[in-house]
Amino acid sequence: MGYSIDILYNDSISLLKELIAIPSFSREESATADCIEQFFRARQIQPNRYLNNVWVTNRYFDESKPTLLLNSHHDTVKPNKAYTIDPFAAIEREEKLFGLGSNDAGGSLVSLLAVFLHYYAQENLAYNIVYAATAEEEISGKNGIEALLPQLPTIEYGIVGEPTQMQMAVAERGLLVLDAVATGKPGHAARNEGDNALYKAIKDIQWIENYQFERVSELLGPVKMTVTVIETENKAHNVIPSSCNFVIDVRVNECYVFEEVINTIQSNLQSAVQPRSLRMKSSAIPLDHPLVLAGKRLGRSWYGSPTTSDKALMPFLTLKMGPGDSARSHSADEFIYLTEIEEGIKLYIAILDQLILKQ
Repeated sequence: MGYSIDILYNDSISLLKELIAIPSFSREESATADCIEQFFRARQIQPNRYLNNVWVTNRYFDESKPTLLLNSHHDTVKPNKAYTIDPFAAIEREEKLFGLGSNDAGGSLVSLLAVFLHYYAQENLAYNIVYAATAEEEISGKNGIEALLPQLPTIEYGIVGEPTQMQMAVAERGLLVLDAVATGKPGHAARNEGDNALYKAIKDIQWIENYQFERVSELLGPVKMTVTVIETENKAHNVIPSSCNFVIDVRVNECYVFEEVINTIQSNLQSAVQPRSLRMKSSAIPLDHPLVLAGKRLGRSWYGSPTTSDKALMPFLTLKMGPGDSARSHSADEFIYLTEIEEGIKLYIAILDQLILKQ
C-alpha cells in the first residue's frame, strides 16, 4: 500500500542530511534540485523540473478531481558569522539535527515529501496531490513558486511548509517596500540659502512613526510602517542636500489592499513614493476552511504570522504550517529536533486523511 511511518521518517532524515551538505543559496539551488530529483527517481517516481523547481504528482492523478499542493522551499540564506559549527556538516547531536536550512525550511520540505510518498500510490483519493520543492523563497525571487505555478495543474488549495511548530498560520502580513525621495534645493551650509531635503524627509519620517492605520486585524494587528534606510546624495559637510532618499518597510494586514496603503502614505508625505513591488500581498484562509477545521480537530491552534513566505504569491487559499520554530530561522547553529520531523509527518497525514480519503 505504501511506506510505513518509520521508513518515511528515516528517509526524510537521510534526505535532509544530504540537502544540508549541499550549499543552496537563493539562485544557486541547482545541486539541491538535482538531489531531490534523484530521490524520486530512486523510488521509480518521475520528477518534473522547471528551472530549480522540482515537482511530482500522485500516481493516480485524475484531471476531473481537485488538486492539493504540498509546497516548501529548498533554498537557504547564507550562514551568518556567528556559526560555531560547519553549517554544511549536518551534525546529529542530542536529538537535534544541526545545519543551514535544517529548520528553515528543510524540516517542512522533507516532511511534506514524506506525506506525498504516503499517498502517492493510493487509489480513489478525493484529491490529486502535487508536491513542489521550490527555489528563491528567501529572496522572494521570480524564478521560484511564481514561475512554477503556470506549469502546475489547477490548484484548489495548498499547504506551505514553514517552521510554525505545527500550529496553523492562517494569515500572513504582506510586504510593501517603498522608496521615498524628498526634494529640496542645494546651497552652502554657512549661508542662509537652499532648501534642505533632509529636513523635509525628517518631517515625513515623523509622520510615518506616528501614523496609525484605522483598520486593525484580529489576527495580524495593525499595519506597521518602519523607515529602515536614509541617505543624501552628497557627502560634503558644507552642502545643503537637494535630495534625500529613504526606504519604508510596510507590513500590511489583510484589511487593506496595497493601493490603499500607498495612497494614504503618498497623500500625507511631501516626498515622492515609489513601490518596489506589489507582489508580496497579505493573505488569509478562513477559519471554517476544511483544512483549518481538520487541524482544529487535532488540537492545532491558529495565529497570524508576522513573516512573509511564498504563500503571498499563491492565488489560491493556503495554510502555512510545518515542523520547527520560526525563531530559529536564519540563526547561528540552526537546528531542528528530530522528533519535530516525526511529529510533522504524522500530523500532516492526520490532517489530510480527513480530507482526501474517501469515506
